[in-house]
Parts: sequence; C-alpha cells; structure tokens
Amino acid sequence: MFAWRIDGAGEGIGGLGTETVEFPAGVRADGLPAALSDPARLAAVRATGLLDTGPEAAFDDLASLAAALTGCGRAFVTLVDERRSFWKACIGVDLHEVPDRQDPVRESFCYFLVGLGDTFAVEDAVNDPRTRDHPSVRPMNIGAWAGHPIFDGDGRVLGSLCVIDDRPHPWDPAVLASLATLARAVSTEISLRQSLAEAVAAQERSASLARSLQDSLLPPVLPQVPGLDAAASYLPAGGGTTVIGDFYDLFRGEGDQWHAVLGDVCGKGVEAAEVTALARYTVRAEASQHPAPATVLTRLNTALLAQRDDGRFLTAVHLTFRATPEGITGTLCLAGHPQPLLRHADGRVEPLGVLGTLLGARRTVTLTEVAFRLRPGDTLLLYTDGATEARAHRPGAPLFGEVGLTRALADCGGLTAEATIAHLHRNLDQHTGGWASDDTALLVVRVPPTTRST
Repeated sequence: MFAWRIDGAGEGIGGLGTETVEFPAGVRADGLPAALSDPARLAAVRATGLLDTGPEAAFDDLASLAAALTGCGRAFVTLVDERRSFWKACIGVDLHEVPDRQDPVRESFCYFLVGLGDTFAVEDAVNDPRTRDHPSVRPMNIGAWAGHPIFDGDGRVLGSLCVIDDRPHPWDPAVLASLATLARAVSTEISLRQSLAEAVAAQERSASLARSLQDSLLPPVLPQVPGLDAAASYLPAGGGTTVIGDFYDLFRGEGDQWHAVLGDVCGKGVEAAEVTALARYTVRAEASQHPAPATVLTRLNTALLAQRDDGRFLTAVHLTFRATPEGITGTLCLAGHPQPLLRHADGRVEPLGVLGTLLGARRTVTLTEVAFRLRPGDTLLLYTDGATEARAHRPGAPLFGEVGLTRALADCGGLTAEATIAHLHRNLDQHTGGWASDDTALLVVRVPPTTRST
C-alpha cells in the first residue's frame, strides 16, 4: 500500500523516506487522503449519474484530444469515490465492459488530485519518490503521468482527466495548461448534464403539480344521471402540463333538476386556475339558490369582478335540465361561449343558444336563456374553442372549425357518450397530427334511444 504522512518530517508512512505529500485535509486511517471520504464530495460524485455507466462520445472525444495534445498513448476521464477510480473514458486501453473500467482507489494516481485539489504531474514515476512505490507504476508501465481535477460547480473534486506515457519525460507547461483546459471542458459537460437533469426533474414536479391541480378542478367521475348518458374529457395544449384554464362540471340541483356547465378561462397558469376554481365553485353554490342559468352566470360575473382585479375573463355555457318520459327538457344560457351542437337521432346537427356577454370584463352582461329538448337518440355536445381552433403544428395549417366538428359529430350515430368523445378526439388527432394547439374540454350528454325516464 502507498501512503504519505502530512507532517513533513521523519520517516514517511510505510518506510518511504522523508519525501512527503501534504494533503490539506489530512489522511484516512489507511493513509489515503481524507478528502476521498468527504460526504459532500461523495454526494457530488454520485449526483453526476456517471458512475457505472458505459462509454459516451462526449467524454471519449475529450480524452482522445488529451492524448493527442500531450502525445501520450493513454488518457482517462475518471470519477473517484471513496474506494475506487471509475474510468468513464479510457483511451488506449481495450476495456469495453463497465465492471472492468475501474480499479481500487489506492491503485490509482487520481487520489493525489482529490487530496490536493490541483494538478499533479510526474516526469518519471519509477524514480519519483512520491510514486516509486505506488502499486500501479510497474504493472501499468507508467513512465510519465499528468492529471488535472474535474470539479463540480461548488469546487469539489469529482475525479480527473489524466494521461499516461510509457516513457519518462518532462512536462511542458503549455501541455499541462492544455490538459487543464480539457479538464475544465469535462467539468462543464458534467455541469450542463446536471443542470439539464435538474430542469427535467423540475419539469416533472411541475407536471405532477399541474396534474394534481387539474384533478382538483375537474370532477374525477361524472355522476350517474337517470335517463342520461354523459361523458367528458380534457386535453391540455400541446400535450403540456400548464395548469388548466378550461373546466366542466355536472351536478344535481334542487329536486330533480340537474346542471351542466363548461367554461374557458382566459390564459393559463396558477392565476387562471384560481379563476377556474372560483368559477366552478361559484356556479355550484349559486345553482343551489337560483335554478335559472342566466341568474347563475350573472352572479358569477359579479363574483369575478368582486374577487379578481387582474383582468382575467371567462366564457361559459350553463344548462339546467330534467328527465321526462320522452327524454330531457332544459334551459341553456351562453356567456360569450361557442354554441353547443345538438345531434338529432336522424343525424342532423344544429347549434343551440344565443351568444351572450363574456364574464369578468364588465359589470352589466346580456344573457339569454333558450329552451331545448333531447329526445331518445339525441346527443348534445358542449366544447371549448380548443376543438374548433385545433390545427396542425405548422405555419398556415387550417383550423378544424365548426364545420369539421359538426361533421365529426354527425358521424357519431349510435355511439355512447364516451364513444362519441373518443370519436371526436380521433378526428381532432387526424386533423392536427396529434398536436393540441389549445386546451380542449368536451362534455357530451346523450339520451339513449330506448330511454323512458320518469
């Protein structure tokens, strides 16, 4: 075993004479630098994610360049933990299997770099008192050796970029400077990878938060409505994870009355989600007191103006309905929202409702209630403008449009509400090539052909 004392006097550990290497942090019980076992350094080495991984061109290229610039036959990019030196790149050594690309730390010169935190170079390893008794000098035929530390962003030594020449020779300062430059390039490569990994992790956390927030703003399962088949879906823009601006709900009111609402909040992000939450829960609260949809939306407008001052607005469609022996009858009201599409059992499709004022922008709104009826086999589609404004992700791509949505709905004869939504999504995907240019919410209510509700 090779080790050094740090007091600079007397016999060196292991009887190596008075020549010593002083490691600023001292030595371990085995005589190797204490810095090897520093917990913060070890955590930084593990955080690279490079230990026990296969060769990669980025590191092989830098090691090859180091070998070429120094004229040495062997070059290594190493990562050093407390017990071994792992060769992420090894040029001039025919080792391809990951388990073979390492040696015990005591058999590596790299612990000098970890202990010193600086360049270490030997012109004649066999005769240099610092290395002549090192266990790898003769087995690895080390003549001259030079290495520069690889650092993390906080200055901790992760390992080294080193070169080995079979023959002893002096090191030109310019060559050592070039080696240091390449080592900094390795450090930069590792730092960039870690920054990217951290960004990906942050994005995943953001996605998880967005999904959780989305789940809290949308009903997890639509309730069972007697005599009615209902389904809904939400598709975020571009497959993204920004918290939502669209919302929908289906809930029971007083007695046998039911409510359905679908809306679209201006913008995205946390602020839009706050408006979404305010809208959904205000509608529920007001609907329990005011069965008329125009009244509910008017009071939602008042709540938005009273509680928000950021200029965000929303569009919404609210309908109330009751089951009858012939299907359902109800009342529908639009607040700046696209007209729902009614598909009759015979395949005809028509828009319903009168466009009204969007909510949250002005104190006075004009809203119109329109009566409607769904008979057996009829389907009503509520949607946000992400459906009609869907387009492929390329310049000048055409919109899906109301014509496309109408045609797709017309083709849904005999389909359940859930199957209808699946059919509409397939048509949208085919038109856009799988790219959602805007958030898209769909809510389908359908009276099955054989329904005779009471």
